Amino acid sequence: MWYKFIQWLEKLQFPCTFKKHMGISCPGCGFQSALIELLKGNICESILIYPALIPILVTILLFFIKLKISSKLISITLRSSFFLSIILILSNYIIKLIFSS
Repeated sequence: MWYKFIQWLEKLQFPCTFKKHMGISCPGCGFQSALIELLKGNICESILIYPALIPILVTILLFFIKLKISSKLISITLRSSFFLSIILILSNYIIKLIFSS
């Protein structure tokens, strides 16, 4: 069943409209592919495709935990995870722009 779900996700991948119209990748390009690789258990491949995926997922998880539990430690960790995600998204995007030409 898990394999069929992953196959369904692979067929469902949407093309990037930003890349289609502008001709360059957007900061989110690679997220879908990286998520599919992560679901397959290919953690290294997932990180190579989109390094910010795991920190983004951790940030989302921490956000939902923060909604239920109010803690200074969770707030600090959430903020750190958020900024790490932003830094990885931007650095990955800049590297893609530099090396894609």
